Amino acid sequence: MRKIPVALQLYTLREEVEKDFKGTLRKVAEMGFDGVELAGHGGLGILEVKEALQSCGLQAVSSHVPLADLRNDLEKTLEEQLELGVTFIVCPYLTEEERDYALLISDLNAIGKRCHEAGLTLCYHHHDFELRAEYKGRPALSSILEETQVEPELDIYWLTYAGERPSEWIERYNPPLVHLKDMTTDGERFFAELGTGGVDLDSVFASGESADIQWWIVEQDASKTSPIESVRKSMDYLIQIGLT
Repeated sequence: MRKIPVALQLYTLREEVEKDFKGTLRKVAEMGFDGVELAGHGGLGILEVKEALQSCGLQAVSSHVPLADLRNDLEKTLEEQLELGVTFIVCPYLTEEERDYALLISDLNAIGKRCHEAGLTLCYHHHDFELRAEYKGRPALSSILEETQVEPELDIYWLTYAGERPSEWIERYNPPLVHLKDMTTDGERFFAELGTGGVDLDSVFASGESADIQWWIVEQDASKTSPIESVRKSMDYLIQIGLT
């Protein structure tokens, strides 16, 4: 199995991060994660975040940055992300008001070009609504990925939730980043720890053998137990199957 490093999307531990950013990072590192994907900075300054990551031996892989900030404060965003040493800036979510796909595609092209000039890569993280909405006769997500130079950050939970096969999207779009998640097998289809649900993880990991995935990123949007224990269970699963 090709060794692909594993990061944690810190949104999973958002409450813990707000209370104790540095202590939470230490716990993440102790579990065996190679890096993190940032979603805010826990109220700390950029240099404090950078020092905290370095002290734990964690790499800042990517940052989720709201579309409004990318549109309205891009130069500051680039400066901060370059200081942190991230490789990828990710547009994480669209509000209902931001779901004008013609405007979005135009803006992502302009933002992506500026990111590239600065030595960074712009990615797009989806949910299920971009798969259900149509734009130009196909899923809006397909149009976003095919009409821009933006790289995909595919989310296997939301692909499954929308009735898609994640492995097929990985093979088609060759994403550098993939969000690893699982889903309960009951009618609720709630977020689950890896290896405990019904997402076809085997085919996802098999697709990683030929795709140019640079990072697997564990995320669990919500947990019915302690989020830190959910993360630990997911990482233990990845270690058990030899992914890391």
